[in-house]
Amino acid sequence: MTRPAPLLFLLAALLFFFALGNHQLQGSTEARVAGIAMQMHLDNDWVTPRLLDQPFLEKPPLSLWLDAAAIRAFGGTPWAVRLASAFAGLCSVMLLYGALRRFGRPKAIAFSAGIMLATMGSYWGNVRGVGEDALLSLGVSLALLAFYQAHKQQAAQQSAKASWSMFALGIAIATLSKGVLGLAMPGVVIFTFLVAESLIDKRFTLARWVRPALMTACGLLPLVIWLYMLYQRGGAPALTEILLTNSVGRFDGSFVEAGHYEPFYYYLGKLPEAFLPWNILVYLGLWHFRKSLANNRYLLFFTVWLLAQFLMLTLASSKRTVYLMSLTPAAAVIAAEYAFVLLERLRQRTTATGLLGMIARHRQRIAVGILGVLIAVYLGAAHWAAPRADRKLSFLPLTEQIQTLQANGQIVALYQANERTAGATVFYIQSLLKDLKTEAELMAFLGASPGNVALIARATPPPPPLQVLKRMSVGSQLYYFVTL
Repeated sequence: MTRPAPLLFLLAALLFFFALGNHQLQGSTEARVAGIAMQMHLDNDWVTPRLLDQPFLEKPPLSLWLDAAAIRAFGGTPWAVRLASAFAGLCSVMLLYGALRRFGRPKAIAFSAGIMLATMGSYWGNVRGVGEDALLSLGVSLALLAFYQAHKQQAAQQSAKASWSMFALGIAIATLSKGVLGLAMPGVVIFTFLVAESLIDKRFTLARWVRPALMTACGLLPLVIWLYMLYQRGGAPALTEILLTNSVGRFDGSFVEAGHYEPFYYYLGKLPEAFLPWNILVYLGLWHFRKSLANNRYLLFFTVWLLAQFLMLTLASSKRTVYLMSLTPAAAVIAAEYAFVLLERLRQRTTATGLLGMIARHRQRIAVGILGVLIAVYLGAAHWAAPRADRKLSFLPLTEQIQTLQANGQIVALYQANERTAGATVFYIQSLLKDLKTEAELMAFLGASPGNVALIARATPPPPPLQVLKRMSVGSQLYYFVTL
């Protein structure tokens, strides 16, 4: 393999960008985030994210800025709002390859880690969707890989200014994507790694702790600037909502309305699917390398990355499988390193007879064949499966029905709209519908004119005196267009 970097770039770009816009928004996250980005574009308000004109302060706005900019540049299409995640995934893959080469790892291992990251099912799916998790993963990866490089350079008494600058940039990307979680994800790894190193070396070196803390403060400056601007608009309640309610509250469970609350063993049940199709290599690699961690700081670092973040997420009250995305680069490294241990064992069996000897002699062709089949499966899913899912999951028929009613001169309003409905209507209609909050507002709106129509999401038909004009469904959610 003489030119692995260009090959990795091309394969990752193909995996992440092929047929990226051939299906509509699907799921609550895509609809919500795309709708907020569309309203940011329409209102030209780049400080306060809003959904149906109400402040939406779950997370800082980096992904929304990028999505809104893409809408402005390329139009309001699903392809445009998926670009930021896809580019973040591509950058993460190439970043991992470049970092491993700087750490002195062979090209083959660096390439394998990069392509394993790109072909992890959960990672591939998330970087092809709208949301902030791909950006969070990029920021966390950049911060941690730059930290380890700077740590090595300082130990060798070399200049580490560039590495620390990249570390601060990673902290900025992570915190502007996910707030406090963007700080905690790299922070828990660095803390655990430094503690483990101090215990192994049996000495405490203050300088190893001071520099990451100082550069973390530098990386937080963009977030602080945005928070100051948000404070000028919304005052202390806005800061409380984004820093405490939506960060600390999700971790300790005090923010009950946030949802996604699962038992502590939730992620243990997700381990069989967390890093597919490379799960077995990850878990066997962790077991295989366990005795060499004290003498191999490189493996120690990536093992700590994987386990420390997993433990922190397990302790959190709010849990979703997508939160494991920031662990995937470390999992890819462990899997790639163990894969080459197995390949070396096979190389020693090339003279053996039977099936094992045949596999050993053709091990490289078999590996390339497996990778080729896997990439073909992903491309097939992108080309055929995702558009097929539109039949049940797309919001487009629902919003087209709203536009049809509007074209006929009728006024359409939403009744107690959930986030996915609100986001989808803003994104596709590119205007704000009235959101009715109470039954009294609903009856007053419908009674004001016989042409007024309300869209209601509920499991059963609305009771009289409401009359159903049309029933539609998106996934398992039923929607009713009603009048009096």
